[in-house]
Amino acid sequence: MAKAYFLPALFGAALFIVPAVAGSAIDTPIDQTVSEEVQGIRDLSARMTVPVMIDNGGPYHFVVDTAAERTVLSRELATRLSLGAGAQVTVLSIAGLSRADTAMVSKLGLTQSRSRMADFDAPLMEEANLGASGLLGIDSLRTKRVVMDFRKMRMSIADASMPPKAETDEIVVVAKRRLGQLILVDAQADGQKISVIIDTGSAVTIGNPALRARLQQRKKLGTVTPIMITSVTGERTIADYTSIDRARIGGVTIRTMPVAFTDAQIFHRLGLSDRPAMLLGMDVLRGFDKVSIDFANKNVRFIVPGDAWQAPPPMLASAASARAS
Repeated sequence: MAKAYFLPALFGAALFIVPAVAGSAIDTPIDQTVSEEVQGIRDLSARMTVPVMIDNGGPYHFVVDTAAERTVLSRELATRLSLGAGAQVTVLSIAGLSRADTAMVSKLGLTQSRSRMADFDAPLMEEANLGASGLLGIDSLRTKRVVMDFRKMRMSIADASMPPKAETDEIVVVAKRRLGQLILVDAQADGQKISVIIDTGSAVTIGNPALRARLQQRKKLGTVTPIMITSVTGERTIADYTSIDRARIGGVTIRTMPVAFTDAQIFHRLGLSDRPAMLLGMDVLRGFDKVSIDFANKNVRFIVPGDAWQAPPPMLASAASARAS
């Protein structure tokens, strides 16, 4: 049976790939004590990008996506680098199945980092749909701790064996791992128990139909506004954008939390299609001072502002589209 891999989307749709031949992405740490710190920059959806070297060339700006199973390259970058073609893969997005080419990458690493991925095939997407030269997925992060400092717009990526620096106002939430993803289960939305996946590649927080149905039954949803969601394949679907009055993740309480409801395939991939769940996107994450995602030790650390959680950005009441994963 072919394996399925979840990948992010440009404007909000989740997608998988089902490779005809599974990729052989290998994380080869050379020095596990090195911490890579790079300056993040804001892309069009306020996600963070980091400079990446490929075969000693670059740097190229990649979005860090903690919900994507595979690292992705833009088709334009693969062409510029004259990368060899890999096997085609089947992509399952919210709009259905499509085919995608892959390119063979011999070495990929963060700028000045001493760890790398070697000899793997990367799915190719159009740069206009990615919004960057590529996406770093959890295949490149599974032994790492990703720390996003939103006040300084700085990201650090270190081996998870290095103990994290103690922080004031820090709330640690334990996660479970499923298919490489970290799932936070100590969470609620307006009193409804939910599962939460941290999705740094998504500009919007996405809830599944099971969560929407539960909240509708209890009359806990705000005004709904349709928005357009476009995947990295360029396919589009409609999501219903609204808000949740009160959400809790571990010891963190978030009020008036924006959420777009759609039947994203990652929920099916993780066995969460019939259970209330959400992808926590950058619209909510950037309200914290810092967010630390530790894949190896299975926890997420939220550093809250000094006295209260910052209100999320205004809802996109008149938005025609939204960027997410």
